Amino acid sequence: MELASRSTGMDTTKPLKVAALVAFFALASALGWPARADQSNEALARAAQNPVANLISVPFQDNINFNYGPEEKTQNVLNIQPVIPVSLGSDWNLITRTILPVISQPGFFPGEGRTNGIGDTQFTAFLSPAKAEGLIWGAGPILQLPTNNDKVLGNDRWGLGPSVVVLRIQGHWVYGALANNLWSVSSSHSDPSYNKFLLQPFINYNFSDGLYLSSAPIITADWKADSGDRWTVPLGGGVGKIVRFGKLPVNFQTQVFRNIEKPEFGPNWTWRLQAQLMFPK
Repeated sequence: MELASRSTGMDTTKPLKVAALVAFFALASALGWPARADQSNEALARAAQNPVANLISVPFQDNINFNYGPEEKTQNVLNIQPVIPVSLGSDWNLITRTILPVISQPGFFPGEGRTNGIGDTQFTAFLSPAKAEGLIWGAGPILQLPTNNDKVLGNDRWGLGPSVVVLRIQGHWVYGALANNLWSVSSSHSDPSYNKFLLQPFINYNFSDGLYLSSAPIITADWKADSGDRWTVPLGGGVGKIVRFGKLPVNFQTQVFRNIEKPEFGPNWTWRLQAQLMFPK
């Protein structure tokens, strides 16, 4: 199957997105993953908001970026990002997180078609205490793999850097921040080297029965870009809810962000939609 395509018509990644969602729901139902009876929806919401929770999950995060590029068209990035914890004994966990982006990229010039395909994959492994109290943390490497199947969707160089997350869970509140920096570590005949920073502060207020308010903007910096095109700084937030489909809890969420600082051709607005399949132990 050819994942990358150029067209001026409809977004050909839509069938792929729908198929992926249906496949994962069907797999989860077939396996009969049980949610622990003693875990309330509010407890599951707090676990979903903790990047280093000892919880298997598969988030599908769709980011719709408006007024992107010189033609001010819509870019769509669906991140499929399974999180799998590995126990390293009674004291430590290794939380692995993979992000595979499925991208629908508008043309940058008049008459240029849309490019649909796979971007570069990022893999993070957080080492985190298994029984953390008070300040919860995780730290480890982040690796970028050049998995893109079209040159406009990624960079052919491998990337490597550090990643860290810190947070607190206090009553109804879950707040903290995740940060990483990626440097290119291989050569390329066509793509430039890169040095990119990401900071995601997050704050959540949990109500009863799994309903919560959330703000988790993704702030980025391209250190090799000119100063005026370096930063993307969103401001906004939204709401989420834990919903159970039989034994399967799913974390639904929507957030809207306005970019108060952005590169010249960056999007003005982003609408984020997420469905996170959760498999508590």
